[in-house]
Amino acid sequence: MDDMQLLREWIRATAEPWDDVESVVSRPETPQETPPESPCLRAVTADATVVAVGSSTRAAREPAVSAHLIVRFLVEAMGFRAVLLEGDDAKSAELAEYLLTGRGEPREILADARSFWRTEETLDVVTWLRSYNKAHPDDPVRIVEADDPHGASGQGDLSTIEQHLAATVVRWHERTGDAIVYWGGIAHTAVGSQRVVTQHTDRETQRNAGSRLRERFGDAYRSIGITFHHGTLHHGAVSFHGAVSFDGGGAFDVPAPPVDYAEHALSAAGLPPYLLDLRAAAPEPVRRWLDAPTRTRLIGPHYDPDNDAAYHLSGQSPAEWFDAVVHIPTVTPQRRFAE
Repeated sequence: MDDMQLLREWIRATAEPWDDVESVVSRPETPQETPPESPCLRAVTADATVVAVGSSTRAAREPAVSAHLIVRFLVEAMGFRAVLLEGDDAKSAELAEYLLTGRGEPREILADARSFWRTEETLDVVTWLRSYNKAHPDDPVRIVEADDPHGASGQGDLSTIEQHLAATVVRWHERTGDAIVYWGGIAHTAVGSQRVVTQHTDRETQRNAGSRLRERFGDAYRSIGITFHHGTLHHGAVSFHGAVSFDGGGAFDVPAPPVDYAEHALSAAGLPPYLLDLRAAAPEPVRRWLDAPTRTRLIGPHYDPDNDAAYHLSGQSPAEWFDAVVHIPTVTPQRRFAE
């Protein structure tokens, strides 16, 4: 048995089915039932202070629903009481008020937020959090707020953004003692002490927020990556490199990843969506793959599907970046608000 076959067999034996994604995305309404027990997710997040859930794209439905399910599990089963929604500090402040008091209309709050928040999937998370707080008024979940809601989130150079994200999490925990779910992009949440971000011809190497949070919280910071093999995204979610904007009127296909991407190996097991604990016992050839530097897909504000290999995260290994991954074979567009 060669090393890649051994890796495939290890994934098949170790992965936990992530079937809830398939059932939730097959119907349009917000999921209301309590997520079922997940032994793998419980093990990955046990004794954690901060669990970061980072997706390789903010434009696909299945990763967003996966993040929703993880948020719900951590709130209901693990006692987490704060959620950081990465990317728009000003809107986070408005949503924080809504979650605690019910004042305001969440769709209206999100309507002029950053583009990747203007989706039914984000609204589903916010609506569920408010419903949880109504049922638990003495033990509510809060939205993490930055000290300056008009500060560096999404602004400034990448180093400033990374420092701001990490500082926001640290300060909130120090003030409240809350365990925090951090939902954001994989470039920020992965443990990237030597993270390399490549977007077309732009290439930046620097330490990210996840690395800073691992340094601050140690093993109590857990990183879950959400990856996918191929699928379809909505034009309005990202723009092609160099373009100013899209009219939001169509979709484009993301091809299968190059063979040297982690997603290629993760998909080779031939499984439907699954959750995989990268810390699980593994034979030496598998451990070498987990510990070897690789690339993983990264679709940020700009993307060109005809040049897919030019958009990635690199510089470290899967086991360095993540404690676990949710891997999804095929993704579909998020349901964006009508313009």
